[in-house]
Amino acid sequence: MKVFGIDIITGSVRSRTRRPMYALVVCENGEITRETEVSHYRLLRMLAQEEPEILAVDSIQELAPDQHELCLILQQFPPHTRLIQVTGGEKKETLGKVAARYNISFNRFDPYAEARTIARVACLGGGAEVVAFENSCEVAVSRHRSIGKGGWSQNRYVRKIHGAVLQKAREIEDQLIGAGLAFDKKESRAFGGASRVSFQVNAPRGMIPIPNYRGADVQVRVACRRLDRIRFRPLQERPRYLIVGIDPGTTTAIAAIDLEGNLVRTESSRQTSMAETIETLYHLGKPLVIASDVQQMPYTVEKIRRAFQAIGYTPHQDRTVEEKQELTAGSRYANVHERDALAAALDALRQYRNKLQNIMKRVPSGYDLDEVRAGIIRGQSLEQILGVKEPAKPEESREVLVPAADGKRDERVTGLEGQVKRLKEFVTELQADQKEKEREITRLQKRLHRERSTQDQHMRRDTEIVRRDHLIQGLKHQLRKEQRYGRNLRKRLEKMRQYAALEEKEDVLPFKVLGGLTRDAVHQLSAEMGINPEDVLFVARTDGWGRSVIKELADTGVRALVVGAFRAQVDPQLMKASTEFHLPLLFVDQVKVQVRGKSGTIDRNRFEEAFKEWEREQEARERRKRTEMLESIFREYRFEREKEVHRGR
Repeated sequence: MKVFGIDIITGSVRSRTRRPMYALVVCENGEITRETEVSHYRLLRMLAQEEPEILAVDSIQELAPDQHELCLILQQFPPHTRLIQVTGGEKKETLGKVAARYNISFNRFDPYAEARTIARVACLGGGAEVVAFENSCEVAVSRHRSIGKGGWSQNRYVRKIHGAVLQKAREIEDQLIGAGLAFDKKESRAFGGASRVSFQVNAPRGMIPIPNYRGADVQVRVACRRLDRIRFRPLQERPRYLIVGIDPGTTTAIAAIDLEGNLVRTESSRQTSMAETIETLYHLGKPLVIASDVQQMPYTVEKIRRAFQAIGYTPHQDRTVEEKQELTAGSRYANVHERDALAAALDALRQYRNKLQNIMKRVPSGYDLDEVRAGIIRGQSLEQILGVKEPAKPEESREVLVPAADGKRDERVTGLEGQVKRLKEFVTELQADQKEKEREITRLQKRLHRERSTQDQHMRRDTEIVRRDHLIQGLKHQLRKEQRYGRNLRKRLEKMRQYAALEEKEDVLPFKVLGGLTRDAVHQLSAEMGINPEDVLFVARTDGWGRSVIKELADTGVRALVVGAFRAQVDPQLMKASTEFHLPLLFVDQVKVQVRGKSGTIDRNRFEEAFKEWEREQEARERRKRTEMLESIFREYRFEREKEVHRGR
């Protein structure tokens, strides 16, 4: 595996005058092969040429000032090159702290030393990968040159370029199909072929066998879809090792520390079950040691230890309150139960601390110290942990248990017999617990069956209630709708009665008031009072009139339309349209109008005079039209006759 580690020597990506220069260290299979100084542009060229698996940095801000620029730079990376930030993801650590985790020391004032450290940490699997793109890409095939204005050979030139684009797109389509990738194709057809073809491929960049390409006529660009924000994916997602102290009882308390003695979490509760405690510890990390503050490990603590297959720790004798306070001095805890749990964890760490410190001096650089500490606590030798086979000592290769000279048995045999006895008692307790749990399960299953039967009855009743409620709501909605319709009909009937009462008078003529000369107003009046043949309509304003409205009124067969304006104030086009569609148009200066809401009255005599005057105007207009038509026919005939006479000469 080839890894590039870089660190800035001078300059900054945010400066326009001093561009950054990097110390570059190339590490192949754990060995450093090259060290050199490169510019930003030279770094990108080397990435494209050598295609390393990892480019490692201690901060992504050394490559780009913002997210947009970083995405542009990542777009230029080879498909299989990953950007790794060795100091972590969202929660960053210092490079010194990360290097100490792998037992690596360096001069923090030397850029090349930092670059070497960055490369070695990345080789060991430290840091987090920078993820800026989704697992989908767009492969765009387009023209690489402008078709221009052209000349005599313009068509042949355009056809050649578009044909090359189409041919390249077909080749890429065959490659995607051969790779078994799913894609959506979008093609822009043009003269002689295609001007642009794009493929939306549902795969990450590393799986697409299409490189970026620039030819004489065609270019191919592979672009990944960006995420909303930069994300970090740890290279190693293993849980951290923990030493956990547990204080069981009415109030269960736990305290977890890491292998360096840092407090991770303390917690206590009266309602926490064993399963919830195990789940809490599982989310915190990997318990390596489960400790208690009493000599005989409690049954609950032993079951939790077995759940994680952890190493158990108990003191030689029960710890006193003074000893617990001395152990936890300077630590934070909420109550005495958390203090006891924390004291047990710290006591277990103190038991292993001297041994760990002595062996840590022999660990070479480049090894994860947490893994080494965990192996030592499990009882492994340093050679076994580091992968070196430890030579066996002849005198220790085999251990034989023999009686002592005084006839007493070996103390180890006595200890093992006591352990066997305790284990048998523990098995008996487990079997009793199992029988009790089985009886409890049977009782709970019967109760569950009864509860389900009761719940089913309630559910069936609730379902019927809900169904009837929906039916009632639907009927209420329909009732309100019918009530509104009835009220509207009563209002319409009342208006029609008033209008009918006006029709019975002999000296006046009733009319219906139109809200405006628009189709909406016509439809509203038709819904409220109806528009019947021989009705007289009145409109106060003619704003927004249209030919379709005049035609619709004429089609209804109304007797006349009275306009609330003088003749001189009415649009001539409106008068022309009414004449065209034979809709009698009268004016307020011709008749006497009295408006009463949606209806009104007109003096009958004056209306008849105005109506007859409109009819006379219509007859006169028709006579003029016929006269003009005859004159036009006569002129045309005379013109044709004169042409024939001239041709005869």
